[in-house]
Formats: sequence, C-alpha cells, structure tokens
Amino acid sequence: MDRYPDILEDILHFDEDSDDEWDMLLAETKREEESRSKRRNKHRGSVPGHRIIRRGRVEGHERLYHDYFAPNCVYDAFFRRRFRMGRPLFIRIVNGVEQYDPYFVQTTDAIGNLGLSSLQKVTAAFRILTYGTPADSVDEYVRIGESTAIESLRRFVQAVIAVFGDEYLRPPNNNDIARLQAIGEQRGFPGMLGSIDCMHWKWKNCPTAWQGMYTGHCHEPTIILEAVASQDLWIWHAFFGLPGSLNDINVLERSPVFATLTEGRAPPINYRINGHDYTMGYYLADGIYPNWSTFVKTIPCPQGLKRKHYAAAQESIRKDVERAFGVLQARFAIVRGPTRFWDEETLAYIMKACIIMHNMIIKDEGATNDNDFDGSGENPIVQVSHVHTPEFVDFIQTHHQIRSNASHSQLQSDLIEHLWQRYGQ
Repeated sequence: MDRYPDILEDILHFDEDSDDEWDMLLAETKREEESRSKRRNKHRGSVPGHRIIRRGRVEGHERLYHDYFAPNCVYDAFFRRRFRMGRPLFIRIVNGVEQYDPYFVQTTDAIGNLGLSSLQKVTAAFRILTYGTPADSVDEYVRIGESTAIESLRRFVQAVIAVFGDEYLRPPNNNDIARLQAIGEQRGFPGMLGSIDCMHWKWKNCPTAWQGMYTGHCHEPTIILEAVASQDLWIWHAFFGLPGSLNDINVLERSPVFATLTEGRAPPINYRINGHDYTMGYYLADGIYPNWSTFVKTIPCPQGLKRKHYAAAQESIRKDVERAFGVLQARFAIVRGPTRFWDEETLAYIMKACIIMHNMIIKDEGATNDNDFDGSGENPIVQVSHVHTPEFVDFIQTHHQIRSNASHSQLQSDLIEHLWQRYGQ
C-alpha cells in the first residue's frame, strides 16, 4: 500500500458508504499498475522493444586477432586465400579506412563496454565482398549484427574510394603510356593502350518499376560496367551504372573514356606503323564497337594468311579485359553473383571499391613488374585559357579524328602488314 500514498489520502476523505467510488478507484489503480508493468517489460536498452543479444564482441575480436593477425596466428597459411590479399596490404587498408572514417575506431558505450574493433568491421565487409554472402552470415564468427555489417560495408567501400581511388583508379600518365606502348610493341600492336569491353552485373533486388529498363539480353535486370584493362590485368578505366538494356555502343556514347583526349589533356602518343605516323593510341575491341581510329577490331571472316594471322592475334590479345573481369569476379564474389542491395549508389560504390582493391593486389603482388602507380610522372598542369574559339575548334577536330573511319581502315591495314612481316613470315 505504500506505493499509492496519494490514492490513500483521497480514500480517507470518502464516506464509508461510498462503495461504488471505492471499487472504481481500485479498478483504476489496477489498470495503471498493469500499464506500467507492460511498459517496463517492453523497454530494453535505449530503444523500446529492442532485443539485446550478448554476442561477446570482445571475445570475437580476440579470436579474430589470434586466428589471422597475431605473430603466430592459427591460419597464417590461409590468410591470402580467405582475404584475397597479403596481410600487410590488408593492414594498410584497415589503417587508411580507420583514419578516414571515425566509424571504424573502436569506442566504448555509456557503461564502459568496448564496441566492435576496426578489424571486426572491416573483416565483416571483406567477407561480404569476397564471398558474396548475406550480411547475417558473418555474425557467428565476427560477432557483428546484420545491420551493423551492412553499415560497415557501406562505409568501408566509400572510405576505400576516398583514400585509395586517386592512386589506384586513374587514367594512365606519361610513364604509364610509355610502358603500355612498349608492351604493345612487344606483342605486335604498337600504340595499343589496352582492351575495352563491358560486363553485366545482375541486380537481384532491382525495383519492379525499373526492371524493364534494366533487363536486356541477359533476361534479368543488370547494370553495366565498361572497363579498359592492360596485359597485367590493371583496370585503367571503369564506367559503371548504366541499365542492362543498353548495348556496348550506347554505353560508349555516354562513357568518358575519351574525355581527356577530346579535351586536349591526354599525354601525347606518337608511333609509326608500316611507314605511317599516328598520334592517338587505340584499344582492342570486339565487333560491336564502331569503326573509329581509336579502336582496332578483328576481321569476321578473314581471307588469306595475312588477315587470318591478324585476326588470331587481335582476338587473343583482346582477351586481356575478359581475363580482368574473370579475376575481378574470382576475387570478389559479390560482383559475380546477383547483388542484393536496393540502391544504385551503393552498387556503384561496391563495384568501384572492388576495382580499386583489385589494382592494389596487382601492384602488391608484383604483377606489374614493380612499376610505380603512385601518380609520379603526372601530366603537366593545364593552364586555363580564356580564348574559347581555338579550343572549340580543336575539340571538334579531335572529335572527328577519333571517329574517323578512314583512319580506322588505314590503321587496320598497317597492323595486318606489320604483324605479317614480324611474325607471319
């Protein structure tokens, strides 16, 4: 009765004969007590109705550390297989992401309990990227909830792009172009800068209203990635986000792959084939691409030994970009299977971050012959000009040179003769 002092004080002023009022007060008191009891039972933590799971986050961090990051860790021989890269590179990524985004810094809550460590959050994001698994599948080992794993993945890919994007996903500079030209010369294609093609990524959770726009020859909603890759599988250009109903030509018309060339900011390229001088590099492409001077395509039905030799060489070397797609999908299974995210922005971040880490692995493992990709030898700074007419005329001339059918035919003929004289005879 001590819990209701105010109610008892009112009761003492009632007449002994007011039984009805007494019953009403008792009923009201009972209802109030039941209401308070229900509110107390539902309230858990800072959010009413929130269910707490004692995952053992500290124990999860210690187990993860001793399994993969301790000096004498348990799975030292399996680290690269499960994380797709060496431990020093992974630690570099973790440190860069942690310095960029405070979300990955381990903190404590109001009562002093330690939160998730940066290793746990980054490992959860990596497992989703490399294995393509649902977000709740990493809970049992990493001890991280589904919503936290998704948030960690979103922030991780954005941090990777912000910290490493300028270094590992950029157009080739002067030194890069010189190296790419030397590789092309050795393979019989002077002036070649790589090969270009498109890849489709299935979008499982594409909104119903958009499925017609994103469904093409795959008969499922997809998003297109246009990429340029070289022999070492380094991806120099990535344009992602167009709906799967488009073909490679539609993507090319919207792509910025030749933006620096038309704007006059591309490094100079000069080479000579079969007595003819050329000032623009080119990419090896398949038959759907237009007959531009910047594309070298195969011959569908070659007649004669020279043309057959050229077609075989072009089709063989053009597979560099297909190999790059295959290795990218093997390293990051999330871009191989149907993606489960709903918004295009997150998908673009995931694809771009995977390409950046793909290039980081290539450099770390020495597949690029120890060439620097840190931006050294960058292009000279372009001075802003206020004379508009000459720049516009140059832009139009470069635009027409890129789309020149005559230059395309001449370049193909010269390459046919060059390959035959060098390798065919």
